[in-house]
Amino acid sequence: MNTPASSQNSSNRLRLGTIFFTVFLDLVGVGIANPIIAPLLLRPESGMLPASYTETERTLLLGVLIAVFSIAGFFSGPLLGALSDRYGRKKVLLASLSLTFTGYLVFALGIYLKSVPLLFLSRTIYGIGGGNLSVIQSAIADVSDAQSRAKNFGLTGVAFGLGFIIGPALGGELANPNTVSWFNFTTPFLAAALLSLINMLLVVLNFRETLQHPVDRPVTLLTGVRNLSEAFTNQRLRILFLGVFFYSLGFNFYTQFFQVILIKVFDYNQTQIGRYFAYVGLWVALMQGTVVRRVASLYAPQQILRFSVLGLGFALWLFLLPQESWQLFLVVPIMALFQGLTSPNSTALVSQSAGAQEQGQTLGINQSVLSAAFALPPIIAAYMDTINVYLPIVVAGSMVLVGWGFFTRFFRTAVVTN
Repeated sequence: MNTPASSQNSSNRLRLGTIFFTVFLDLVGVGIANPIIAPLLLRPESGMLPASYTETERTLLLGVLIAVFSIAGFFSGPLLGALSDRYGRKKVLLASLSLTFTGYLVFALGIYLKSVPLLFLSRTIYGIGGGNLSVIQSAIADVSDAQSRAKNFGLTGVAFGLGFIIGPALGGELANPNTVSWFNFTTPFLAAALLSLINMLLVVLNFRETLQHPVDRPVTLLTGVRNLSEAFTNQRLRILFLGVFFYSLGFNFYTQFFQVILIKVFDYNQTQIGRYFAYVGLWVALMQGTVVRRVASLYAPQQILRFSVLGLGFALWLFLLPQESWQLFLVVPIMALFQGLTSPNSTALVSQSAGAQEQGQTLGINQSVLSAAFALPPIIAAYMDTINVYLPIVVAGSMVLVGWGFFTRFFRTAVVTN
């Protein structure tokens, strides 16, 4: 006989499964595109930029193009989160997926026409759609209690990992004419658009609304700016958000610009870059699916973050050591362990620190912080690369350790509510 509690648990598991698959398909699309952008702009033989462009000019343009995605997400993330509090998670998620679908098509057109402005337009469009992480996190928070929150947020980490196993490897092959003669740099973006379309259909058919109590809050395009201001002036959560910001800032120096090291130091092409990031995704998924969920069931987020953020900072510095390509692969599992522990638990901590009626708004603020931390590294790292190609990695580890300092300070002074 089914009790109301068991029926509710079954319903929540179904919703989490749908959310997981939605995130997975979304990240496969992102992963398909990721290995392509750096070689598209840095390699003269790609033909995307005039041959007269210097290496420095190509690198700086790459940094700005990468950053545009995050700048758009900075404005759209809290807006989408607040709109989902008002109109429901499903409607807003569908709208965001339609933008990613359009953005991928525009990027493919930009490559075909060799139009840099179209590339920037595309990154803006699917950057706005990419702000849907706050919607997904809000949906997870809707169906989670304090005990299951970190584990459920960890599911998105598994989806991220699986998406970045399949996506980059697939993207690298789809851009390789040696795989199929008509494959080129546009093919991965057409495939990503197709996946976004499939994802939209699955959300229409399978996604069950998780929002029980709509909240009407005023939202504008400047919500992200106000959220960032609130994050760093809120007396109760300011230190926590500073920890999230600096940890994310440091880690994004690695994720956003490590492709440049792979190309300039190790002479990787798009297929090799795709395989490398697929390997990274494999380890992230393994850690999220095994170690992270086990640890999350035994320890509170603040207990885990005390050592995971510290370990991540030193793990990023290990990327300064490899002299040969194969040595990079030895560092990845260490980095994936600490990142896998840090990401879902930092989100869970933010969620736990908010009231039940503030989940969408607080996670939207968190998304603004993450987007700001995502937008800055490409531009800064592009300039640092003109000084020394490894300087972004030095800064990456340093910023994560600054974040660790803020986290530990927050744990000493704050009370985390359920």
